[in-house]
This record gives sequence, structure tokens and C-alpha cells, in this order.
Amino acid sequence: MLGMTTTAPGPLTRSVLAAELRHLGLEAGDVVLVHSSLKALGWVCGGPVTVVDALLDVLGPDGTLVSYAQSPDNRDPARWHHRPVPPEWWPTIRANLPAFDPATTPCRELGLVAETIRTWPGAVRSAHPQTSFTAVGAAAGDLMAVHDLESELGERSPLAALEAINARILLLGVGYDRCTAFHLAECRLPGGTPRSNACRVRTATGAEWISFEGTAHDSSDFKDLGAAYERTSGAVRRKCIGAGHARLMPLPGAVTFATAWLRQARCR
Repeated sequence: MLGMTTTAPGPLTRSVLAAELRHLGLEAGDVVLVHSSLKALGWVCGGPVTVVDALLDVLGPDGTLVSYAQSPDNRDPARWHHRPVPPEWWPTIRANLPAFDPATTPCRELGLVAETIRTWPGAVRSAHPQTSFTAVGAAAGDLMAVHDLESELGERSPLAALEAINARILLLGVGYDRCTAFHLAECRLPGGTPRSNACRVRTATGAEWISFEGTAHDSSDFKDLGAAYERTSGAVRRKCIGAGHARLMPLPGAVTFATAWLRQARCR
């Protein structure tokens, strides 16, 4: 495997980034779920727009670019572990939190590249008010069409649709702890932990809170899971791109491995 670098040899341009992605193994016509860190890549000429342009250049008109577009703020503020606020603020937030809108609700917490994909011309977003995905390209509409409220990252979500068409996963400057597809495997474990959830949505009478039964998700062991998959499967292509590192792998194979690994690690 290639070693990691800490500094980039020069600025990453659109053409250089596209060439690096092709060398990694990304191909025209691929459907790819990307997780990324712009900062990790080093100095990119044009920032996140250049990254998206380069990805779409490689995928071509028959390919599809997909990103997670989570809305972590669209839940009760008592559960805002990512950025807690004082309890005395909770009533005001509950009364005034904007409802989820696929066109305007941001996903900036996932990084500038994810937010750029969300706002890209022609982007299609799934309807889940907390755990949505967004896609650009030939299969975007079909992949985003089904996302049931109770199936946050499960069988009735875009993750299962991506698995069904043999999509690939690209970790661009991030590690396995960001690999959302592993949550699909997690949802297939016996005895999953249910979790009561709520979110703010638009209705015919205005913004309202709706409650549903979701599943508790845990990514704390995904780094170990990913390392085991990379070590034993031989399916992960790995390359330094700019100042960061990238991994490309088949989504169905990663989910199959993760299901078995998590069952052994967690269901003892």
C-alpha cells in the first residue's frame, strides 16, 4: 500500500484531480458515494467546485455522484450532541426551528464538497428530513426516490438502492469512520436498538414536529471495521491525492463484509 503524505506537491487543479481519480480506479459510468474533506486534500484551485467538477468529469454523462446530506440540527435540541445548547433555549428552538426543505436545508456539517453537491444544478435529494442523500447524474432520480422515515439508513433508503446497482464508495481525505454505507450493515444486525426520534417537516398547515421510531446508530468501531476490510478483502484501491489519501471500494462487498464483522463484534 502507498504511504501517506502530509504535504501536497502543488495546487490541485481540476485536470490533475480528475487524472488522480482515474488512476485510483474511478471510471466513466460509475455510481459513486463520496465522503470527503476538502481541507485534507491540501490547496485546491477552485475549492469544492473544482472537486465536484473533477468527479463529474471522470464519471461522465452516464455516471452518478452521490453524497450524504444529513441534517443533524433537525431533531430535538436535547439531542444536539454535535453542538449542544443550553437547556433554557430548547423551548424557543422547538417552536422556531425551520422545517426540512430538500432545496434549502443545508448539510454543511458534512463538509464543503457535500454542500456543493447538494446545491449543484440538477441535484436530486432524498426526502428524509434527517438522513437524506443527494445525487447528480444519470441515476440520481431513481436512487433518491425511496427514503422512508423509519428507514433512516436501512433497507428503504438510498443506501440499499446504491447496493442494488453495485455502486462504489470513495473516501476522499477521510477515514472509515465516515463510511455511511456501514450503517446499512448495522441495520441488518439482529436485535437492533430502536430509538424514538422526531423532526420538523412541512405540512399543509405549516411546520410541525413528527415523531417516528428509528434505529440507534453507532460508528465508534467503523475504523476497526474498515481496517479489517482493507486488510483482508483485497478490494480497496488506495492512493494519495494531494495532501490527503483516498480509498475506492465496492459498496456491496463492503456492506457484506461489514454485516458479518459487526455481527461477530457486537452480537456476542
